Amino acid sequence: MNWFGRYLKSSVGAKHVMAVTGLLLVGFVLQHMVGNLQVFAGQEAINAYAAGLKKLGPLLWVARIGLIVIFLVHIASALRLVSLNRAARPVAYKMVKSERSSFASRAMAMSGLILLAFLAFHLLHFTLGGGPLKTQFNLIDAYGRHDVYNMVVLGFQKPAVAISYVVAMLLLCLHLSHGVTSLFQSLGLNHPKYNGIFNLAGPVIATLVLVGNCSMPIAVLAGLVKATV
Repeated sequence: MNWFGRYLKSSVGAKHVMAVTGLLLVGFVLQHMVGNLQVFAGQEAINAYAAGLKKLGPLLWVARIGLIVIFLVHIASALRLVSLNRAARPVAYKMVKSERSSFASRAMAMSGLILLAFLAFHLLHFTLGGGPLKTQFNLIDAYGRHDVYNMVVLGFQKPAVAISYVVAMLLLCLHLSHGVTSLFQSLGLNHPKYNGIFNLAGPVIATLVLVGNCSMPIAVLAGLVKATV
């Protein structure tokens, strides 16, 4: 096995891969949120944004497939680390005390797996047009574009869909609050001068994503954002 293969199979390599893929996923989450928040600007704004993405054609599918690959590599790296940690200590501790670790760090695996299930649910509803949103997915606006605005609003008008989305965002916030901070350490960016900023980065980004994403279903349920059909 060459040095690169040994590096990827090592705990250090797995941490680096998970950190880099995690950073890319955080970038996507923020970009996705900013795009979706255009629902507050009205039907024209978000439908034009969605139409612009659709015009990318094959490039959009390249980006989607790339994102899926990054996500799978991120999960594979996490599972690799769990396997290496268990192999390093085949006999479990009789008593585990978590005096220094946060709840977010201990819940990383659980929140990650639940988010994976939610991602499948979210893609089925808002990307593939299945489930409860099947009848709204094919809506067309006055300009012949996919009516993303009404699809989102009509979807979030269903309490079950809105609540599941909010719960998933709470888990995402929990995952990001520890993950963003730890990725800096995994990449070796650990310096007393900047550690304070790195430690704040996770909670700040997680809170921003939570507030931004949850504002949409809450606004719809509160009647602040209404369908036009």
